[in-house]
Amino acid sequence: MPNLDDILEHIGEFDLFQKQVSFVLCFVSAAFAPIYVGVVFLGFTPKHRCLSPGVAELSSRCGWSLEEELNYTVPEQERHGESFSSQCRRYNVDWNTTGLGCINPLENFTVYGNRSSIPLTPCQDGWVYSSSGSSIVTEFNLVCEDSWKVDLFQSCVNAGFFLGSVYIGYIADRFGRKLCLVVTILVSAISGVLVAFAPSYLWMVIFRFLQGLVSKGSWTAGYILITEVVGPSHRKTVGILYQVAFTVGLLFLDGVAYAIPHWRWLQLAVTLPCFLLLFYYWCLPESPRWLISQKQNDKAMKIVNYIAKKNGKKLPAHFQNINLEEEGGEKLSPSFMDLVRTPQMRKHTFILMYNWLTSALLYQGLIMHMAMAGGDMYLDFFYSALVEFPAAIIIILTINHIGRRYPWAVATLVAGAACLIMALIPEDIHWLKVTVGCIGRMGITMSIEMVCFVNTELYPTFLRNLGVMVCSSLCDVGGILAPFIVYRLSEIWHELPLVVFAVVGLIASGLVVLLPETKGKILPETIEDVENLHRQENPREKIIYLHVQTQEVAH
Repeated sequence: MPNLDDILEHIGEFDLFQKQVSFVLCFVSAAFAPIYVGVVFLGFTPKHRCLSPGVAELSSRCGWSLEEELNYTVPEQERHGESFSSQCRRYNVDWNTTGLGCINPLENFTVYGNRSSIPLTPCQDGWVYSSSGSSIVTEFNLVCEDSWKVDLFQSCVNAGFFLGSVYIGYIADRFGRKLCLVVTILVSAISGVLVAFAPSYLWMVIFRFLQGLVSKGSWTAGYILITEVVGPSHRKTVGILYQVAFTVGLLFLDGVAYAIPHWRWLQLAVTLPCFLLLFYYWCLPESPRWLISQKQNDKAMKIVNYIAKKNGKKLPAHFQNINLEEEGGEKLSPSFMDLVRTPQMRKHTFILMYNWLTSALLYQGLIMHMAMAGGDMYLDFFYSALVEFPAAIIIILTINHIGRRYPWAVATLVAGAACLIMALIPEDIHWLKVTVGCIGRMGITMSIEMVCFVNTELYPTFLRNLGVMVCSSLCDVGGILAPFIVYRLSEIWHELPLVVFAVVGLIASGLVVLLPETKGKILPETIEDVENLHRQENPREKIIYLHVQTQEVAH
């Protein structure tokens, strides 16, 4: 019996229906960007100093400028030989004391002698922030001893991603892509609104965790649905465009954050449009591949006929039934053990997991290591997002002629090599260091895009969503490890994190070569198909050849 790829050749592999589905699902990818990196704006930490009671009144009476106020009332500390105003300590004096002069008022506290001998105390009365906007940092005072709570805020999202990757993937494979997509969008949108109205830091973290628990599941379910309704020759294109939509979401987030510098309103602005995505329930069909894998061929054929009608094609009479030859003739259900049950499945799973880990580690690690203080936050974010577009263009231009495996391996190799070269470039040649860093960022962006759609091509239909979710969960582990590697190892040697990234990236590049090439191959339907992937040159030609030979023998 013919499979779905055979039928799509006749009713359209990437015609009007597939283009419309791809376009509307790209909004899921764009909506995921504010959840993934929204902490850049939600958790922005502006310059700050201790609130000292009486200083504002004294400054107003004396007519000080801000520079004079800081010079007279804020203690200085030294770090790496440079002086800066203390953000976490203030002078332990009473600024409401009568008779304080306007020229060096600290001299009035003669009991302390010179300025350096005046005792300091923690910021007991709060902080003064230089930003006119607001963030979770300024509202909940997440600075100094509580600065780790910003990390926890983001870690809760990654923890949600990690846990959700497993059970959401199972739900999508067990109950369908469409149901999983709609439910996770609804829960994510509600959680996002609750974050905006959270009355305390604790509730904000809880709601943020819930949002992370389902949001990555909706992104991946949308990705799977896109790749399952198009033909083999177009899967790479829609996969890349789906991830380009994420980059568009980054630019959208940057613009909205610039226009709305208040975190609660910003959170609402990027969350409320997600409720419009619930219309997917009425305008998107279920994946016919999933229906076939669940032995629901009648429902699958209705969707196939709808696709043919939408594309202005007519389904040939001899394609009025489709079937999936399953092991044992029973409906296939996803199992975690299936991911490592056979040799090829086991190899694919471990290599993909490591490359997901590597992609997140290098992607986020390079951003952190290249970050420069004092720049324009919105422009820096804008430029770092733009660099992802050339990565997508390079993939589209090369993957048709070369395939998946070697461009992926080379991109990861370039990222790892760039990290090593950056570690060897002296600090005074800053422009060269930044240039090489951008090349590395482009390489690892290509690797992320490659691992996403190759992951879907290396698992059978009934296991595909679970396989992608489990493997991509290592991406969240990489996101958790990245800040610790960057900030802790740099205390030993500033370039040590880059050396670690280089080693991890080079190993990942070598492992990619061990995977089979999936260019132009039919999506595997069973575990046996996966085991045969590395031996297949052109499976369709082999099937036709055997069919012809059988007829000749019969005559």
